[in-house]
Amino acid sequence: MTAIETPTDRTLFGFRMGYWMLCVIEMFERLAYFTVRSVVAVYIMQADDPGGLHFTAADKGTIFAWWFVFQSILPMFTGGYADRYGYKKTIFFSVTMNIIGFLMMAYLRTFWGFFGGVLVLATGTAFFKPGLQGSLAQNLDKTNSSVGWGIFYWIVNVGAFIAHPLAGVLQVDIGWKAVFLGAATFTALNYIMLFTFKDFDSKSDKTEGPIQVFKRTIVNIFEPRLLAWLGIMSCFWLMMYQLWDLHPNFISDWVDSSKVASILPDFLSKSTDRGMQVQQQNMLALNSLLIVVCMIPVSWLVRRLRTLESMIFGMLIATCGILVAGLTNSGWVFLFGVIFFSAGEMLTGPKKNEYLGLIAPEGKKGLYLGYVNIPVGVGGFFGSKLAGYLYGNYGEKAVLAQKYILEHTPLGQGKAWNGEAESLTTLLGIERTAAFAKLQELTSTTAPQATQLLWDTYSPQYAVWIPFAIIGVLAVIALIIFSQMAKRWSDMNA
Repeated sequence: MTAIETPTDRTLFGFRMGYWMLCVIEMFERLAYFTVRSVVAVYIMQADDPGGLHFTAADKGTIFAWWFVFQSILPMFTGGYADRYGYKKTIFFSVTMNIIGFLMMAYLRTFWGFFGGVLVLATGTAFFKPGLQGSLAQNLDKTNSSVGWGIFYWIVNVGAFIAHPLAGVLQVDIGWKAVFLGAATFTALNYIMLFTFKDFDSKSDKTEGPIQVFKRTIVNIFEPRLLAWLGIMSCFWLMMYQLWDLHPNFISDWVDSSKVASILPDFLSKSTDRGMQVQQQNMLALNSLLIVVCMIPVSWLVRRLRTLESMIFGMLIATCGILVAGLTNSGWVFLFGVIFFSAGEMLTGPKKNEYLGLIAPEGKKGLYLGYVNIPVGVGGFFGSKLAGYLYGNYGEKAVLAQKYILEHTPLGQGKAWNGEAESLTTLLGIERTAAFAKLQELTSTTAPQATQLLWDTYSPQYAVWIPFAIIGVLAVIALIIFSQMAKRWSDMNA
């Protein structure tokens, strides 16, 4: 019989011990996840990475798009099952699926093989999220939810912060397989945690069958006000996730972080054709570091602020951060943009969980906290496809090198181009992986000079990042309108 934790269990710093156990489980899961996610964009498509898969930006966009769908849309359904069948069983199943997914990603190098591993991993994560977050919601109420979700978000980023440099060490010192195998090992640590994990009563109807749970999931989401909020947040997360999913390639291609590398320990950087550069995941690790340092104080400062108001401020600041980080090829300016972005994330990320946790009816915490992942899934799907198109045609250095060779060197004379990036390889007879070196040869330039030549000629920063910033601004305006209307609805005014 499954043990159920009760409100009389002992507490630590005002939270039940079960809450802290859940935070540790989340940290291990996120450590594994970000060990892979922080570098996998480079592994999938970076043309100049000798051990990568060398898929196209469009291929990467497809992989990431469906990763988002499985990982973040499925919780809309798995949340109801977590409420019905128990959080602990759901987490155990998800841990097993995640391990299988990481192993598949380590050993399968074809598009469909690797894609299959991603979908297995994403399905496991889809079961993990509502099981874990539903358990957390049962431990929190209006008196401690702001700080509780803030601590939880802080714990997530402890795992993420450790994962960024760890991924670099595993990849550089051992190889790409070690990244995925390491993630599988970290995930397996949660089997140990589950032996001491007490389940929490969801207060949900335990007599429902699978069909009834599915029907209730569908019926509950068709609430117009809830759908409007989910739509607005989808636009925001469409923009938000590109810092993590597109910037790894953008940094690797364009950002000169040599001056940053000069003041950091050597293991955080690597030697490239442009000199010593900070590994892209360690540039982005500033985001996790800031959240680790500032998340709990920020949660305390905004504890009395309406969740919707906090999200408005956060979305606006994060949009500014995306612009600052995206429109530069300077390492220091990029990090300045990450500071803005991180401040916005701290005001928005945990608040979306808090908002749905507070407005969720009794017995439906897991269900509603499954809904909270829908904006990430919808936004991530369309954002990944958009990023694949924009970056693949207007942003990737290897593709722009092919384009420059076609338009500005004798190799392109007399050749008619249809404007599609995929046709450049056939037209020129130069693979993406060899295009940048060929450009250097034809123009007698060094790697830094050739990079600057392409930057000045094609301005990839504007073509890639301005569309995402526009979407972010529209989301802010829409949430301001929603927030004002929510003041009339007692059940949505949180």
